[in-house]
Amino acid sequence: MFKKFVAIYLLIFFGLNSGYAQEIEDEDEKDRKEVLVFYKTEGFWHESIPTGRAFIEDLGEDHDFKVTSTKDADDFHSDDLKDYDLVIFLNTTGNVFDEKEQEDFKNYIENGGSFFGIHAAADTEGDWPWFVELVGGFFDGHPAVQQADIKLNMPGHPAVAYLPKVWTRTDEWYNYKNLNPEMQVLLYLDEDSYDGGTNGKEHPIAWFRETGHGGVSIYTGLGHTIESYIEPLFQKHILQSILFALGEEK
Repeated sequence: MFKKFVAIYLLIFFGLNSGYAQEIEDEDEKDRKEVLVFYKTEGFWHESIPTGRAFIEDLGEDHDFKVTSTKDADDFHSDDLKDYDLVIFLNTTGNVFDEKEQEDFKNYIENGGSFFGIHAAADTEGDWPWFVELVGGFFDGHPAVQQADIKLNMPGHPAVAYLPKVWTRTDEWYNYKNLNPEMQVLLYLDEDSYDGGTNGKEHPIAWFRETGHGGVSIYTGLGHTIESYIEPLFQKHILQSILFALGEEK
């Protein structure tokens, strides 16, 4: 009789605890930040996109944010976007939205959403001035992939605080036009260290600003090559930029 009582007690005890653990798990899932990675192209397709997607998805698993990836602009309707804390444009190119999708993405930003543009995000929606202003500038050509020096401009900012004062690496270095003067520059490119720069002594290559609606916009011009996404310092740059945009790093 006693053994039967103990068995029943244990079943009830573990059943209650199992239910409690499930409730905690459900709450944790609800509290996780959500990130949408958008990689549609209507222009140049970067071979690094699959590697970049896989890397960001791995970051989500390792740092407790949920990642969804899409190249379908139909996912940019208000009801679909409202659950995301951050939208990342990963090497998007060309005019990827119709007018309704543009309107819905603008509404997302104006309702507190955040944006992170990687590399060719600055070669996207060039005919849409609002988006160019959001990104912070627009693509204006580039020389061949080569090594260059990057200068740290805001050593106290979490997106770049771990970088050396001069960071030498190989990538495709964009020149920019229509730069938004509200952007705060995180990293400058040293045009004396490579061939083909056209922005002069203050050539921005990563920047950010608050949108004025509760979110942030952050952009990095790095990330053309596949090798970038397996480079430790660049990986940390992407992670810390995401965490900053999610409000996890101040």
